[in-house]
Amino acid sequence: MKIDLDSMQAAADYASELLKVLANRHRLMILCMLMEGEKSVGQLVELLGVRDSTVSQNLATLRRCGLISGRRDGQMIWYRVESSPARGVLESLYSSLCEPQRQQPKAKTFTAPLSMWSTAALRA
Repeated sequence: MKIDLDSMQAAADYASELLKVLANRHRLMILCMLMEGEKSVGQLVELLGVRDSTVSQNLATLRRCGLISGRRDGQMIWYRVESSPARGVLESLYSSLCEPQRQQPKAKTFTAPLSMWSTAALRA
């Protein structure tokens, strides 16, 4: 079986961009909440304990990237996860990190600097 390099590069580019968008604490928390169902800005602010401007800015980024969509109901906008590829990644993250029933271990920090994950180090 021969691998189609162009398709692989396109998929890698998409995955890279998706992971860049997900590499933000507030966006991940918002997406974890949206994995449980539609939420409004007000609900997300209350659940996450952050400013409404923080939620709004990150929702705008997620919407612009096509990861979420909104549905207007009167003056309220209800947000939900829209992207199928993103949903797959989020389901994995959600089951590992966000599920309410799961007993979470204490937060761990990386012991190695991120520079060790350079391209050269990964090739070794």
